[in-house]
Amino acid sequence: MDKKILVAYASKYGSTAEIAQAVGKEIQAAGLPVEVKSVVDVDDPASYAGVVVGSAVYAGQWRKDAGQFLLDHEDELKELPVWLFSSGPTGEGDPAELMGGWTFPENLQPSAERIQPEDIKFFHGVLDESKLGFAEKLIVKALKAPLGDYRDWDAVKAWARSIARELEKEKTI
Repeated sequence: MDKKILVAYASKYGSTAEIAQAVGKEIQAAGLPVEVKSVVDVDDPASYAGVVVGSAVYAGQWRKDAGQFLLDHEDELKELPVWLFSSGPTGEGDPAELMGGWTFPENLQPSAERIQPEDIKFFHGVLDESKLGFAEKLIVKALKAPLGDYRDWDAVKAWARSIARELEKEKTI
């Protein structure tokens, strides 16, 4: 595979960027060339062999730059193998259950349906009170959101390895 795999992300405090780095590292460990970068730094997703896009989730929405990336590059992305992930909820249990069944932003669902991603994954996130602004701290307190790092690195790595396997299959066809 000559072209690289793109792992693009939108992250406010770095947690989602760390997930993207872990995904990239696992894909690279499988022998595939990878580039991990913020969605705002991606010029042409069509120049990649496959694309993984992830965003932090706030109040059920992807970060604006990640949503705009999907919308702006929908035509290119629907021609490539694409995987999408979100990160956000803290606490124990299934992230979708913690979010009342939410798995992907409703406003981006039509775009995702046109892109037809190989998979959409939802991971736990991090809530570090020391990084929050005053208003965010009030919201966290009102919602009684659990503080801490709830990311499941085994799940992230397993998902990334499944992406690498799918890309390897496409490479041999």
